[in-house]
Amino acid sequence: MKLILSLFAGLFLLFQSGDLEELRNSYSKANLSTEGAKKFIELAEKKSSSEPVISAYKAAAEILEAKVTTEKNKRKSFVKSGAVNLESIIKSNPNNVELRVIRMSVQENIPKIVGYSKNLKEDKAFIIKNYSKQNAGLKVYIKKFAMQSKTMTATEKNSLK
Repeated sequence: MKLILSLFAGLFLLFQSGDLEELRNSYSKANLSTEGAKKFIELAEKKSSSEPVISAYKAAAEILEAKVTTEKNKRKSFVKSGAVNLESIIKSNPNNVELRVIRMSVQENIPKIVGYSKNLKEDKAFIIKNYSKQNAGLKVYIKKFAMQSKTMTATEKNSLK
């Protein structure tokens, strides 16, 4: 019985990490084009996990929806709803570095006029401080994000080893 439970748990974790990798890869391409954004949004909408990181990617997808929607009067509601969801997830999981990476990337790429950029310095400091404690896969993802970041300086980017 224990063997069956262990096997089931292992398979569950394997599929969860696969979902996460797929979301990460899609998210990293979402701002490059409208097509990339639409693919990420579609992928995020299909995820039904209640894991905080997956929920945060879903919130980011909701914010990104404002960029690709043709209904101009819905843009503000997409951003507001997604931002509220993302902030709630981070408030419940304040020590999760990947959540901070997601919020920082959203805030870097959203138009300044929207006014959702107050956490950039805080998130940058948190990411740099906690980078060394992350697993190898997340370190690669964070470093990739940092290299294209508009907020991190060259020195800060180089500190991520």
